[in-house]
Amino acid sequence: MGRLTGWGRPAAAGLLWAAGAALGGGRDHDDARALREQGAVVPLEEILRAATAQRPGRVVDVELERKGDAYVYEIELLDAAGEVWELKYDARTGALLKAKPER
Repeated sequence: MGRLTGWGRPAAAGLLWAAGAALGGGRDHDDARALREQGAVVPLEEILRAATAQRPGRVVDVELERKGDAYVYEIELLDAAGEVWELKYDARTGALLKAKPER
């Protein structure tokens, strides 16, 4: 696994913190790591690269949510115009599911 630098480190920390509510407990970072190691979710770094390529800006929030049997990464970005965008990705495939401005 590569080292996280720049915005990757705070975003990864945000993922591990946010995963607690989504994954249901005090072992949230362990659960998120296990999902990645099992191949159940793509690496967060890959999702962050895709998100900032899709909508250049600064990552302000990252969540990994369980939706039934699936997982979804929710990324919030602040663009150069000051608008916050929410991007949702299928955590298993990395496919973009939705991109919309927050209102």
